[in-house]
Amino acid sequence: MQAIHVAEHGDPSVLQVVDIPRPEPGPGEVLVRVLGVSINHLDLWVRRGMPGFDIPLPRIPGCDGAGEVVACGEGVGAPNLEIGQAVLLEPGFRMSVTAANAPGVDPDELDHLEDDYSIRGEHSDGFDAEYVVVPATNLLALPAGIDVQAVASAPLVFLTAWGLVHFRGQVKAGERVLVLAGSSGVGSAAIQVARAAGAEVMATAGSSEKSALATELGATIVVDHYDPEWPKQVQQWTGGKGVDLVVEHVGAATWSGSMRCLARKGRLVTCGATAGAKVDLVLRHLFIKNQSVLGSTMGPRSALPKIVQNIAEGIYSPVVDRVMPLSKVAEAHRLLEEKKVLGKIVLVPGS
Repeated sequence: MQAIHVAEHGDPSVLQVVDIPRPEPGPGEVLVRVLGVSINHLDLWVRRGMPGFDIPLPRIPGCDGAGEVVACGEGVGAPNLEIGQAVLLEPGFRMSVTAANAPGVDPDELDHLEDDYSIRGEHSDGFDAEYVVVPATNLLALPAGIDVQAVASAPLVFLTAWGLVHFRGQVKAGERVLVLAGSSGVGSAAIQVARAAGAEVMATAGSSEKSALATELGATIVVDHYDPEWPKQVQQWTGGKGVDLVVEHVGAATWSGSMRCLARKGRLVTCGATAGAKVDLVLRHLFIKNQSVLGSTMGPRSALPKIVQNIAEGIYSPVVDRVMPLSKVAEAHRLLEEKKVLGKIVLVPGS
C-alpha cells in the first residue's frame, strides 16, 4: 500500500511516498481504508522536528481523518463496526485509565489529561496511508449521509477548539469571545463552537478573504491582526471592557495584543505557539484584574460524538480549502506553511 514517510527532519521535500505492506488487524483491532486525512500544523512540526522531543523515524504523519471498515480482528463485531461502515479516525489515544478510579467520573471526560495521552502521527504512526489498523475503541461510527472527506478534516481541530472553549475556557452564553486567526483550522472551529454555545464572537484574520470566511462562520466583527492597532478595535467593540475569553493559538506575535483585550476576570486559553513560544506577561495586570491564563491540549474524547452530531446537523461546518491526492503531501505542507490555506487540506490516498 501507499504511505507517507518522514525519513528525516527538514522541509517538505523530506516527505517520501513509499510502498509498504498492508497491515492486518489483530484482536480488538480494525483495518480501515482511509478515505481522507487532513493536514494540521502538528504535521509540520513532526516533519521539521520538535525541540525537546525525539520522534522515532521513519514516521507516518497524519493526525486525523476518516475511512471505512475493511476487516475486523478477533473480538470486534456488529453493529457499530460492520464491514463498509464509515468511521472517524480519532486523533488521540491513551493506555491508562487513571481517571476511571475517580468515583462518578467518566474517563472519556479526562482522557486527554492522562500522562500517557498520545496523538497519532506524533507519538505513533499516523493516518497518511491507504490503510491503517486502529483499535476498535479509537473509532467512531459516522452517521449515514455525512460528507466523509469534510468530516475527515474535523477531529483534531474541533476537539482542540472544544477543549479551548468549553473544557478550559468554560464559555457561557452571552459572553464575548475573541478568536485569533479565525480562518485557520483551530480558529474556524473555535468560532463555531463558541457561537453554538451562545457567545458573541470577534475574530482576527490576515486578509480580506480570510476575514470574509471568519464572518461567514459567525464572527460578528473581524479585525486585521497585522494592523498594530487591532487590540484597540477589540476594546471599541466591547465598550472598553475587553472580552471574557480569548482563544489564543498563534503565540508571541499576537500574545501582547491578546492580553490587552482581556477583560477583568477574563480567561485567555492557549494551545499553540506557531509564531513563537516565548512571551511577556505583566503580572500586576494579571492579578489586579483577576485574570486567568490557561493552557489547553486537545479536548475530551467524550466531545467527539457531539461534534460529529453537530456536523451532521449543519451546526458545525468543517472548512475544507481543497482536496488533494496523498502523493501531493509535500505540496500540501508548503501551502500550509505559506499561509495559503483557508481552513484545512484533505489528502485522499490512492487518487
